[in-house]
Amino acid sequence: MTVFPVTASTISAQALGVFAKEKYKLNKDYECKLFRTGMNHTYFLSDNETKYVLRVYSHNWRSKSEIFEEIKLLTLLKENSLSVSFPIQDKNGQFIQEINAPEGIRYVVLFSFAQGNKIRFMHQETCFSIGALMAKIHNLTLSKTIDRIYYNKKSLLELPYEHLKQYFSETLPEMEFIKKIGESFQKTDFSNIQNGVVHMDIWYDNMSVANKKEITIFDFDFCGNGPQVLDIGYFCKQLFHIETDKKEYQLKVQAFLNGYQSIKQLSKKELRLIPKAGIAVFIFYLGIQSQRFDWSNIFLSENYLKMYVGRLKSWIDYHNI
Repeated sequence: MTVFPVTASTISAQALGVFAKEKYKLNKDYECKLFRTGMNHTYFLSDNETKYVLRVYSHNWRSKSEIFEEIKLLTLLKENSLSVSFPIQDKNGQFIQEINAPEGIRYVVLFSFAQGNKIRFMHQETCFSIGALMAKIHNLTLSKTIDRIYYNKKSLLELPYEHLKQYFSETLPEMEFIKKIGESFQKTDFSNIQNGVVHMDIWYDNMSVANKKEITIFDFDFCGNGPQVLDIGYFCKQLFHIETDKKEYQLKVQAFLNGYQSIKQLSKKELRLIPKAGIAVFIFYLGIQSQRFDWSNIFLSENYLKMYVGRLKSWIDYHNI
């Protein structure tokens, strides 16, 4: 019988648990459970007292050097007492494991567990604390670079459109709209503002909240280099779609910006760029969903594209762009 090749597999939690207990010298009481599949696969490893997160990177998604850069960044943040989920060394002092999956080599990293809860509808105090933590991360990484992607007009707008063309006709009104957005961005839009390392995916699903004010940020899988206002714009845009009551949104986004500026001041230009930054990151992620069709095929469709562009339009109308 012919054995067909595999493009993506789900690793046995039981086998992964045995592997992790040996690599990290954990006691036999630790149990490994699959939490969710997605861009990468996430497992929880726990006994009655301690909990860890095992991330199994998808095959050919991140190179070993890219993962190492993520680890270096997280180690820097941890060493500076910033509240992030951080990588943990194995018994030999290594951070990155390799496993032979059916599709090929996949990398595995063990992270600390972020205590608290995911809170979709956040208090103003929480928004203030998120802003302050984001600013501390930006302060520490201001003007620094890591050996990963640089987020600019090409990577945020032009390449995503090229990826989308694989699945959608350029004659669709939504595709024409996305193309016009890309053309409307000028080279000067993101010049002469603060650059450094960016997370690129800070929203409620990638943070844990305890006691309203204690924030732990995780999932730095998209970290890279670029204008730091991108992180600000993305958080504001996510908050905009969560809060249907726009008066409530205004209070919370102002609390977030107050928290940020209590640590790091934003220029007038950066404040004006927040709406455009939110648009750019949203289009980037639409491109990622096209690039990773093996993961996104369950929802990537013309109806989804219409919904997604509808969200872009509501944000654009709100800000009179």
